[in-house]
Amino acid sequence: MMSIEYRSPAGVAALALAASMLTVAPATSAQPSQPPNVAYGGVLDAGDEDYVPLPVGSPSPQAKAYSPYAGRKNPTRVLWGDTHLHSANSGDAFTTGTRFTPEETYRISRGEEVISTTGLPARLPRPLDFVVLSDHAEGLGLITEVYNSNPVLMGDSTLQRWNRMMKAGGAEAAAAVTEVIGAQASNTLPSVLTDPKTVGPLMMSVWQRAAVMADKYNEPGKFTTIIGFEWTPTPGGDNLHRNVLLRDGQARASQVFPFSSWNSEDPEKLWAWMEAYEQRTGGRALAIPHNGNLSNGRMYAAQAFDGTPLTRDYAERRQRWEPVQEIVQMKGASESHPKLSPNDEFLEYGIAGWELGNLTLGGKLTPEMMPTSYVRAGFMRGLEHEAKLGVNPFKSGIIGSSDAHNALPFVEEDNFFGKFPGQEPSADRWKQRSSTGTGEGDAARYTWQYLAAGYAAVWATENTREAVFDAMMRRETYGTSGTRMTVRFFGGYDYTPEDAQSRYLADVGYTKGVPMGGDLKPATAGKSPTFLVAALKDPQGANLDRIQIVKGWLDASGTAQEKVYEVAWAGNRQPGKDGRLPSVGDTVDVARATYTNTIGSAELAAVWKDPEFQPGQRAFYYARVVEIPTPRWTAYDQARFGVKMSAEVPMKQQERGWTSPIWYSPSK
Repeated sequence: MMSIEYRSPAGVAALALAASMLTVAPATSAQPSQPPNVAYGGVLDAGDEDYVPLPVGSPSPQAKAYSPYAGRKNPTRVLWGDTHLHSANSGDAFTTGTRFTPEETYRISRGEEVISTTGLPARLPRPLDFVVLSDHAEGLGLITEVYNSNPVLMGDSTLQRWNRMMKAGGAEAAAAVTEVIGAQASNTLPSVLTDPKTVGPLMMSVWQRAAVMADKYNEPGKFTTIIGFEWTPTPGGDNLHRNVLLRDGQARASQVFPFSSWNSEDPEKLWAWMEAYEQRTGGRALAIPHNGNLSNGRMYAAQAFDGTPLTRDYAERRQRWEPVQEIVQMKGASESHPKLSPNDEFLEYGIAGWELGNLTLGGKLTPEMMPTSYVRAGFMRGLEHEAKLGVNPFKSGIIGSSDAHNALPFVEEDNFFGKFPGQEPSADRWKQRSSTGTGEGDAARYTWQYLAAGYAAVWATENTREAVFDAMMRRETYGTSGTRMTVRFFGGYDYTPEDAQSRYLADVGYTKGVPMGGDLKPATAGKSPTFLVAALKDPQGANLDRIQIVKGWLDASGTAQEKVYEVAWAGNRQPGKDGRLPSVGDTVDVARATYTNTIGSAELAAVWKDPEFQPGQRAFYYARVVEIPTPRWTAYDQARFGVKMSAEVPMKQQERGWTSPIWYSPSK
């Protein structure tokens, strides 16, 4: 019982309200067919009640539909997460100094403050809604055993050397990481590390403990922990990595051990393992490819891993098991490259250093590799394969994530703690070599080339494992460079300009069409696709510059084409004859690492109709939302540490978000 004081003209009455009771005036025997009258006004003193008779009969259709919120089944809130985060259980993370356990990593992700590996206070500005602890399946927890001088492993001279290097710390520990990754890429790991009889029980116990910890910190409706791991094949240094996510809790996850590239580097073998997992446990699994930009053309190749041409079966299985992919993370942006898309002015972001070659810099990226290394080009290759096979193997949604190996998923520019402990804030971190190998002509990557990125945005119906997983399966997702902008993208044939001004924009979007990740129906005579797109700035971030729609299609000859359209923008600018929109301006003060929201818009929305649509041509469309210029993490470092970086180091950028595409296929 609780007591409420309510002031009325008759005075103050103390009310006792029972949670399960509604006080009503009794119906009289003289009017048995009338519904009861309901007291309102909050005062029950005699003579003070006002009565409103309840309606007689069934509610009218108009009354039933009165609430625009009742009965909603579509998602109304975007959830923010990281599907690519590492703890000390990952060998390369531990080797470089990370000691945060899975439990501590979950606590960091939900917003708790910690002291970082290098002794710095660290905290997320806002908690994540969900997180995937994606520690490497290869040698899961074993480097910890090497460090701890486990006698089972110390009979090997290479492991003895790695033990000494890790304990020395600093540059020697970093060199040990390079050796470990190089040994895996060249299949020259010490045999004891890959002997399942020796290390299998050790790794299984690490996996099962991590699954138990995931369940402990999973709070449906508040904070979601998704059990997962990273499958890390790096043949010849080419990045073919996938993160594997399970829809399930530890009861199912603990029945199996993660599939690793020590079992096979072939993605088809991974899919077979995932299918076997589902059949054995009754659970669900999906995989997320990442860093096509470091695959040297192998991520979207026209051949399977064994060199044979892609088949319809391959296309069906890849589409089934890999519904989304990373477009951005700390190791660069994979949208496209200026050499692939010379008319796209926003592709310099996340390119520097990462176009030098594959993950280990053991192979140089050539022009011939580019069309099968980047996401947009992969979508275009998918259309070409679909025309031949009847199924698009590269039909996937988009997310971003961090790939942080220091357990700190900090991707905001003013709070960037790097990828590894050695990249955590310091005056000279920007100029440190941060390569996992050395390329042709002593080519190397440096810390300044790493991005503070990114986030996975998911339109889930609720914050649970099941709902987040299901949203990824239907591709209703988008990725950002680290901003938490809200983006909606719908496709159909009947949107009108007025729809972009509706208070119930999402309801209109779902009613008239399909959301991001969906498929348009074949066009009827005289119809062209229309798209409803809207974006709202990050409440703690920068204003918006523009919304663009990127289209890819197959022309009459079957060759894939691409074009970027300006759809909505801030201010009174107008596109020129070349279709390009003038710059929004720039308020960045590099010396102070500040900017102002005196340019741009807090929100943008529009309905856009494809002016060049051909109903017989396959196509995809995705939205890209760009913010006004803001300081990069290097500018914050330069201002806070009082250093001067070299001219090649960028000091500002325009953060952005990319939606999953909407696809169009002509009727058969």
